[in-house]
Amino acid sequence: MGGTSAPINSRTVAIATVAELGEEAMALLRPDLHPLDFVALLMEKALFPDAVRFVAHALPKREAVWWGWVCARRAAGENPPPKIKAALDATERWIAQPNEDNRRLAMAAAEKAELGTAAGCAGLAAFFSGGSLAPPDAPPVPPGEFLAAKAVAGAVIFAAVAKEPEKAPEKFRSFVAQGVEVTTRLKLWASRS
Repeated sequence: MGGTSAPINSRTVAIATVAELGEEAMALLRPDLHPLDFVALLMEKALFPDAVRFVAHALPKREAVWWGWVCARRAAGENPPPKIKAALDATERWIAQPNEDNRRLAMAAAEKAELGTAAGCAGLAAFFSGGSLAPPDAPPVPPGEFLAAKAVAGAVIFAAVAKEPEKAPEKFRSFVAQGVEVTTRLKLWASRS
């Protein structure tokens, strides 16, 4: 093993652990596995939700919310119901301007869209990205460190399975490839060499 493999490997293990991957996925984790190779292995074994959770927990919060939002938007189709469209629009505003007002508006729209939808989860992820979970006039209650990633994973998974579940594997492949592309563009992990 070269000098750069230890940080990469510890990163893979750390992400897999906080992402709360399933037993089967964790059994695939090896000390020499680069994060991208681990995602590829999860996809090869059709452990799609685990691959989604891994990528969601690897990405910085804003980029993760963007990924969840893009998947939710794709799943919503050309003419989404008004509540879904409102949640997607509010989440997009937060992505463009991640301020407190937009964060709280994303949550309000997510609740109306319902949190069991991809759009609702994307808005929830924006809300969980920072700030306080308490009302504005109450003492601050920061969100847990991984709540946004969990909501992003929910958005991507719902986007893949909610409509036409028979096409879920192909949607998972497309969505995870997009998430991996974000990790590559951000240069989250050192190269494999």
